[in-house]
Amino acid sequence: MSRSEQRDGLTRVWWTWLALCVLPWILLSSLDVNLGLPAIAIFITGLFALFPSLKAFSAFKRALFAMQERDRAGEKARWANLQRTQLLGLYWATLPAWLAALGSISGLGGVACLLLIFGSLMTLLLYRIPRQVL
Repeated sequence: MSRSEQRDGLTRVWWTWLALCVLPWILLSSLDVNLGLPAIAIFITGLFALFPSLKAFSAFKRALFAMQERDRAGEKARWANLQRTQLLGLYWATLPAWLAALGSISGLGGVACLLLIFGSLMTLLLYRIPRQVL
């Protein structure tokens, strides 16, 4: 595969994870079910869930810098490493939004849910593949 096809594939993965970040909250917020979980504990867990994404971002950044090398020998391994680190980072970035979806059916307020979702969205922006990776 060419570099542009690889990049387009990683961009599609990013957009898919963006949808996976927001859709659970949209779908679950309309339910009128209370799981009985403590809402403040879910919110605090969601806030702390933002921090593992920062460690994953440093690995993603190193993988992006490795893509600047132009030797063909290890290019396939570099793309695989970039995809793996992006997926790991996207998982950690969407975790607070998933907790917001869980919190919305446990009685967590709308503002607290939106804070967690916007935190996830801002973190997701870190894992976009820049145009320079061609």
